[in-house]
Amino acid sequence: MPSASPEPEKKHKPKHDHTVSHKADAKSLLDSRGLYDGVTVHGVNPLLLMEKIIRDRILDSLYYKELCFGLNAATLLDRATELTYLGGVYSTTKPTPFLCLLFKILELQPPRAIIEAYLDAGGEEWKYLRCLAAMYVRLCWNAVDVYTTLEKYLADYRKIKIRGQGGWRLGYVDDFIDELLTKERVCDVALPRMMTRAMLEDVGELEPRESMLGSEVESDGDEEEEEAARRMPVREGSEEGELEVSGPEEDGERMRDD
Repeated sequence: MPSASPEPEKKHKPKHDHTVSHKADAKSLLDSRGLYDGVTVHGVNPLLLMEKIIRDRILDSLYYKELCFGLNAATLLDRATELTYLGGVYSTTKPTPFLCLLFKILELQPPRAIIEAYLDAGGEEWKYLRCLAAMYVRLCWNAVDVYTTLEKYLADYRKIKIRGQGGWRLGYVDDFIDELLTKERVCDVALPRMMTRAMLEDVGELEPRESMLGSEVESDGDEEEEEAARRMPVREGSEEGELEVSGPEEDGERMRDD
């Protein structure tokens, strides 16, 4: 009888290693089972600083899938300098590129020095980059750092375009910074609660802020007083600078003489 041919050896395919996954995919950081062990902000996953409905719209948006996938702190700078407006959600479900890049920065969690470089780089040309970094500061940093970092940009009076559910509107960088410091929701994102400036001054965490208009207001007040003093009539024979003040007795004598 012919001998049976040996069976060919079965090649075992290597099992897929599920641990090797692309870390740029934000969905890998949104584990709802409580397995997140990365950097936390205010005690939570930084991506959870945005509401779920906003996160879902960002992850499903074409801009985020095509232009934000695989970005790092350096390449994100190129995307941020291309921004031409800011805002939250428009047309009911579409997030703006500004909101998508903000979500990406929350995912990357760049060092403090990089965020400060973003703020400084937006000084001359890239005003939307400054707004993007300022909103990240408001979301992730503590109250004292937020005030000391952002208040200096209240002197930035450049115009910006804002898009939202109501359409387009014109704004200013200093107004946007002021909203970050005083409002509870900006660009459809709920901001973390923080102590007001007055409360931080009461506990000694912050020094009272000097208004950038203080010296101008004082100088204007002095000029107005000098102008009013020059226009007041001066009594004959009185020294220069002494104002003429007529009492009730003098007024009565003038009436009798008339």
